[in-house]
Amino acid sequence: MTDAITGAAFAELAEAGYARMSMEAVARRAGVGKAALYRRWPSKQEMLSELLRDAVENTLPPVPATGALRTDLRELLGTLRAQLANPVVASIGPGLLAEARHSDVLADVIDGSVAQPRRAVARAMLQAAIDRGELSDRLDRELAVDLLIAPLVFRILMVHGDSDDDYLDTLTAAVEAALKAA
Repeated sequence: MTDAITGAAFAELAEAGYARMSMEAVARRAGVGKAALYRRWPSKQEMLSELLRDAVENTLPPVPATGALRTDLRELLGTLRAQLANPVVASIGPGLLAEARHSDVLADVIDGSVAQPRRAVARAMLQAAIDRGELSDRLDRELAVDLLIAPLVFRILMVHGDSDDDYLDTLTAAVEAALKAA
């Protein structure tokens, strides 16, 4: 039943948006009674929060460990691209990001379940490059993580731009140059 509810909630979210999404519409789409949803979750926010957490729980990329900054960057960017280009993420991601600006609960779920775990992977990768002497230990790690992740998120979720291998190679080189210049 949870798979049906998850699929229904994400489909409804993609179609109607968070603000217009209702527990009734999710229940109808999932083929369950509204009471079944309310027994598990007191609100739409709570339902979506749990479903999002569960959906991304096992999708955290490993810390790249190729032994070189450029190949570590490229590997992480490739993994993030695959996650962002997932049809479910691509369909609900932009709306969730917009709604998170108005919902502290949703913002906390996205930050805690999606953003921060991926930022931690990127920080660990950068720390390994610092330890190898490829990057300065004065590097602003938070800014570096922003430089690494933000262009890909913007390109895929916001402007629906192409993120083929050529783009990733160019982005990898640009991020590497920026990090080494810092």
